[in-house]
Amino acid sequence: MEQFTFPKSIAGVVLLLPSFPPSWVFAKVLDLTLGRITGSLAPLHGKHIAIHVRDLGLYLYFTVDAGKFTPIHSVSVPDLSVSATLQDFYLLATRKEDPDTLFFSRRLMVDGDTELGLVAKNTLDALELPKFTPAMLAPKNVMAHMRSHLFKR
Repeated sequence: MEQFTFPKSIAGVVLLLPSFPPSWVFAKVLDLTLGRITGSLAPLHGKHIAIHVRDLGLYLYFTVDAGKFTPIHSVSVPDLSVSATLQDFYLLATRKEDPDTLFFSRRLMVDGDTELGLVAKNTLDALELPKFTPAMLAPKNVMAHMRSHLFKR
């Protein structure tokens, strides 16, 4: 598969935008999809985590608290930073590419406390997650998922 990256001009524009709104959306998506595993991520609780989508110039900041993912404002030095292109993050999310393969080919970069990165990777690898498809993020599907969680008995 040919590697796709966004033009640098798009990254230049995205870098000018505030990071908190997309971080908030990202944390909510993580809550919807992975909220049940926050207990397994105990070493990450309270740590500042940054996701950098290199080709978009997008930075997403969050922390893991007991029971949820919480967006935070940008930090100068996060405890853990993971960066890749949007295509590579998509390949990871859909499990079409292994994180080790991307890491050793230098397409996935981990900075900061790499032990925290290993905890996150190993926890995610051990999960039986439903296969991610972009349709899962369609508004009607997200709303249906939220309704099922809100009205759970």
